[in-house]
Amino acid sequence: MNDYFNPKYASVDSLREKARRRMPGFAFDYLDGGCFSEINLRRNTDEIRQVQLRPYYLRQLNKASMETELFGRTYSAPFGIAPIGLQGLMWPGSPQMLARAAVAHNILFTLSTVSTASIEEIAQITSGAAWFQLYHPVEPELRDQLIRRAADAGLDVLVLLCDTPTFAYRPKEIRNGLSIPPRMTLRNILQMLASPTWALHSMKEGVPQFKTMKPYIPPGLNMKHLGEFMNRTFSGRLNAERVKPIRDQWKGKLVIKGVATEEDADKAVAMGFDGMIFSNHGGRQHDRGESTIKPLARFGHKYKGRIKVMMDSGIRSGADVAAALASGADFTFLGRTFMYGVGAMGEKGAHHTINMLTRQLQQVMEQICCPQIENFPDHLIKD
Repeated sequence: MNDYFNPKYASVDSLREKARRRMPGFAFDYLDGGCFSEINLRRNTDEIRQVQLRPYYLRQLNKASMETELFGRTYSAPFGIAPIGLQGLMWPGSPQMLARAAVAHNILFTLSTVSTASIEEIAQITSGAAWFQLYHPVEPELRDQLIRRAADAGLDVLVLLCDTPTFAYRPKEIRNGLSIPPRMTLRNILQMLASPTWALHSMKEGVPQFKTMKPYIPPGLNMKHLGEFMNRTFSGRLNAERVKPIRDQWKGKLVIKGVATEEDADKAVAMGFDGMIFSNHGGRQHDRGESTIKPLARFGHKYKGRIKVMMDSGIRSGADVAAALASGADFTFLGRTFMYGVGAMGEKGAHHTINMLTRQLQQVMEQICCPQIENFPDHLIKD
């Protein structure tokens, strides 16, 4: 299955449309939507596509290699699978599918605290090569338990999320009454009945649960109560005082996700982070901010060699990966693209999506005569 590629779905747009037809509306809305009027969601994808790359057609190119070293591991591509919440609600068994595909293709998988697979399960699938993204708990005891579980499972990179200081206002999710398990409203029931493949896989996988948080979270919360629980349990408002005890006890690499300003980037370096991810949570938290590519391009180069610079949000294709790398990123992450893949074709879709992105990025590298990932900035056309 590693080389699976379906030519009918050779673009992310075709995967998205296929996934939309197979998923219940409430599940697709969660995957595809953003906050408020979804302005920043659109800005993310629109502005990364404005990045232009300079080709060199008369240079010699023997081979274009996508191999990328990151924190002591060498990956076959400079992109990984971003942490995604509620994955099993969107497509049953999807975090496990994506983790298995990541191992098969030697790319990076990151697990969210609020995904539907546990730390231990993903660590077993990936032999400890996955990353774990931590929503910062209010209570130190819960924080320490989650960190110990990640360490005991053999994971060696911990990601701290800083761009979710409050529970987002997402009209589509509020309208759908999103919960785990889904609320049995007439509207949602009709959507499930119209998605028989999703329903059959859901019966096989069982009711989706926040498996990492299962020991700590009450079951069956509706959107209002889930938001209240998250606000009580987690606080994304990080500062040096909160980071220090994590840095002291975590022996592996520590990454901060959600950097959007030069001030925050300077603080991340001062706090001792090993890496930072320029991100705006895929346009799901703040509707009046910049697209992620803008701050990366403006000042990301300042931190080269001091801290690993990474990016997510708005990256949908291999060409977008190339744009982020040219703009200063050492590594990139995609979330929605991979979920469109599994939503469209299940486990085959996970492999298809990786192969699609790899083909796209390889073509860009060969087209512009870029031999190594680190050479991409040489091709950036600056304003």
